[in-house]
Order: sequence, then C-alpha cells, then structure tokens
Amino acid sequence: MSDGEGKFDTVLFAMAEQHPGGVPEMLATIAGFLNRKTDFFIGGDEGDWEKLVIKIFRKEAEKAQEVARKKRQHREDEEKRRQEVLRRKREEEEQSKTASITELTDEEAEQLQKELDAKKKKVNESVEEKPTTSKQEEEKKAESDSEDVEPGDEGKLKPNRGNGCDLENYKWTQTLQEIELRIPFDVKFTLKAKDVVVNIQRKTLKVGLKGHPPVIDGELHSEIKIEDSLWHLDKNTVVVTFEKINQMSWWDRLVTTDPLINTRKINPESSKLSDLDGSTRSMVEKMMYDQRQKEMGLPTSDEQKKQEVLKKFMEQHPEMDFSKCKFN
Repeated sequence: MSDGEGKFDTVLFAMAEQHPGGVPEMLATIAGFLNRKTDFFIGGDEGDWEKLVIKIFRKEAEKAQEVARKKRQHREDEEKRRQEVLRRKREEEEQSKTASITELTDEEAEQLQKELDAKKKKVNESVEEKPTTSKQEEEKKAESDSEDVEPGDEGKLKPNRGNGCDLENYKWTQTLQEIELRIPFDVKFTLKAKDVVVNIQRKTLKVGLKGHPPVIDGELHSEIKIEDSLWHLDKNTVVVTFEKINQMSWWDRLVTTDPLINTRKINPESSKLSDLDGSTRSMVEKMMYDQRQKEMGLPTSDEQKKQEVLKKFMEQHPEMDFSKCKFN
C-alpha cells in the first residue's frame, strides 16, 4: 500500500454514509463535482476522460481481485485444516468402536469418580483452611485492573493475553473472528472422544465428562456459526473452536454466567486485522481510533471532520461573527 493510499478513507467513508443509494449515487456525486468544478470532461481530446476512468478503475479492480483470490485461498486452507481435524476425529471414533472396551468399565468409572471426589474434597478443605482466599483473589484482580478504569467498568476482569479470560476450570481466547476454548480434565487415564460430551448449538454450549456434571452448560454471549465449529482432544484437554456471526465486536464473557472482562483493555494486535478485507478493516480501525480518542478525552474522527469543515468555513467567511454561535 502506498503512503497516500487510504489517506482519505475517513472522509470518503463519512461521505458514503450520506448516500443511501450506495455506490452509483456516490459516483454520480463525484462525477457531478468534476463536471461543475473542473474541466475533466472537456479539457482533453474526445474520449480522454473515459480512458482515464477505465484505466484507474481497472487498476483498482485488479487489486480487489487479488485480495479476493488471497481470501479464497485462505478459506481453502482453513477448510483443509478443518477436514484434517474431522478426519482425525473420525479415525478416533472408528478406533473407539473397534476397541475391545467400547465404554468406561465399572472399575474405570469408579476410579474416575474417586479422583473427582478427592479433588473436590481437597478444594473444600483448602477453602475451609483459608476462608479469605477468595476475597484476597478478588482484591488482587481489582488491583491488577484498577488503572484507568472507566465508569461502568468497575469490577471487570482484565483480559488474558489472548483477549479472553482464564477461569478456574477453563480458559478462552478470542480474535474478532473466532473463539478458542480449552477445558483441561485432571484424570489419570487418557481421554477418548467417547469419554466426553460436547454439544455446540447456535447460542448454547455444553462440555463435560460422560456421567458427570458438565463443566460448561449455558447460553453463549452471542450467536456462532455451527457449521464452522470444531472440537478435538489435545491429550486430556478438550479444545473447542467456533466462528462468531458478528465479527465487529469483542465478547466480554464466554457464557452469560461468566464474570465480565474489560473489553477496553483488549490488545487489538492479536485480533489479526491484516486478515480482514479492506472495507471491514477500515471500519474496525476507525472504531478503535475513536475509542482511543474517547478514552483520552479527545474528539473522534467524525468530530474532527466537523471541526475541520467549520474551521474552513470560518476562514472563507471572515466577515461573519461566530463568537456567540454554539456548534454541536
């Protein structure tokens, strides 16, 4: 991208918002301006303006087609990755079907229950011995995210390095496009697909061990694309990935029963803005810029544009007195 490319995106985006008729209406406005204010259509030989327009638009079309090609390639690569994960999953399921033991034996189930009960007992004893632990943890979390807290963000957790949250039984990370959830299970044997329950729906999620209360069973923060959802086992950790439907906002929690995270503290670098198409990336960068400006008490891009227009108008009309005027 050249230094000048994208320089006027903010102005043009604001201009586009004023054209409900879309691209044709906006192009008509630009052509009308060139007709009324320049000699664009009559300044050269016959047909020169048309050749110039075609040359410029063909150049931009080539760029757009190249971006589309790369995006298609990215989708194809992702599809190959998903197919490979599905293939491994089917192999695991086939292996589990042909194994001599097709389900947990009574001894395995009893051993698993003993391990889970022992872990629960250990946690309860720890809480009884240190009754102020949870309070201390809350104070520590509040202290870690106490700097520059905006009104309404009090008590929210600071995001982890993946812009998600590390909780007691699981952790999740996010980009603008997708969520990755990791749920480790502390058991003495190697988990197989038949040992776990994973139910992914458009607005709900359930994950746990068969025969035991689920670790997660609730309503998701927002809707997801079921067709792009996958899960697999990484040793004894269940890894679930799914794509957001709304890819223009951050999630402040995974399920509605989770504690909230402070999305103002999210690091946008890990959101992979370079993966977005040009128009979506411009809008996201504008939103991020406006958010930073608000946090510093400075005008947003729209407010700056209004100020520039007003300043230019005042310079063009020095005879007018603006001292008593109020502008919003």
